[in-house]
Amino acid sequence: MKPLRPPADPLTRDLVRAAVDTSRRRSLSRRALLGSSLLGGAAAALSACAPPAPPASGAAQLDLPEDRSDVEKIMRWANWTAYLDYDEETKKYPTLEAFIKRTGIQVTYAEDIDDNDTYFNKIAPQLRAGQDIGRDMFVFTDWMANRIIRDRLCQPLDLIRMPHATNIREQLKDVSFDPGRQFSLTWQSGFGGIGYDREKVGRELKTVEDLWADDLKGRVVVLSEMRDTVGVTMLSQGVDINGPFGRTEFDNAINEIDKRISEGYIRRVRGNSYLEDLKSGNAVAGIVWSGDLFVLRAETENDNWQFTIPESGGTLWSDNMMVPITSPHRRNALKVMDYYYEPAVAAQVAAWVNYVCPVEGAREEMEKIDPELAKSPFIFPDAAYLRDNNIQIFRALSPEEEAEYSEAWAKVVGN
Repeated sequence: MKPLRPPADPLTRDLVRAAVDTSRRRSLSRRALLGSSLLGGAAAALSACAPPAPPASGAAQLDLPEDRSDVEKIMRWANWTAYLDYDEETKKYPTLEAFIKRTGIQVTYAEDIDDNDTYFNKIAPQLRAGQDIGRDMFVFTDWMANRIIRDRLCQPLDLIRMPHATNIREQLKDVSFDPGRQFSLTWQSGFGGIGYDREKVGRELKTVEDLWADDLKGRVVVLSEMRDTVGVTMLSQGVDINGPFGRTEFDNAINEIDKRISEGYIRRVRGNSYLEDLKSGNAVAGIVWSGDLFVLRAETENDNWQFTIPESGGTLWSDNMMVPITSPHRRNALKVMDYYYEPAVAAQVAAWVNYVCPVEGAREEMEKIDPELAKSPFIFPDAAYLRDNNIQIFRALSPEEEAEYSEAWAKVVGN
């Protein structure tokens, strides 16, 4: 039987609208944090459901390049689209500009990452060959961060140089893929669910099945991230994605997606670039990431864009900052990481990106920016919100499952 939950809470929708209105006034809003109580319950789930611990690999075992941070005041950062506070007028990132002014370190920020697999496959050969990829920090989702740590493709952090890193939520300090956070720090977290233009659709979309209406045929996009699109679909089929599901349950979900692609309901399976289909109007609905819909509202000035957790449940994920094994500017990268763990800075980013913030004290700082925004369940949801909406983390896969499931998914999306 599928888990049940109440229809979308009108208060939640009002809070979302307030968040977007605030962003326009202050040039601040976007993705969505997990927040205080949530990271008491949800982050415990994050820790419990993270990938298995990688083989031990200390700094002494890694062949690290000479660090030139003292003589080269630069840091090159690869991140996802719409994942840092941005000023439309100046075309700059306010918090990043403040960091540059404070430290003198020139940060090159690039929205290089469209999805985990695509970006990793692009840079992995160079990393394994010991070649500089032109980036000193990249951001990967937990399951890919696990692979990078396991394959020794990132450098260890130096926490003694990062006094603000202690502000990480208690439940995120000892994730199983990186105990003690030796190689990674959480950047943001968020939800996978349904997004749509309420005016163009003409009704509320409450379930995954609602996406397969005839009038939406060819106007739906879904994410290329397997754990979100397949995870949300499995939840719609009554599967506990945090439980011991097997190949049968997985195949049922990808067969459903394949069917909807073949029938023409799904226009495209894309990474972060799916936003372009929504902006252009070529697509009006899809399986999306929560904060992106806040971005879409702000950038298009269209309050009709809605994000909702399907009645059957949604996914929860986290992304992590890491230093590539070939970076010659590790200490500069660590300074950037540490800076974004200052609660006031984290709150400014959170108010703009509207994704889940892992930093203790950010909620209190958010109250200074906007008290109403600090109450939003999309920014600081509590454990009850996660439970009542059946928000789950896609369980850790074994290396064998990872290879098998990824191959099957690749055949569906045509990679």
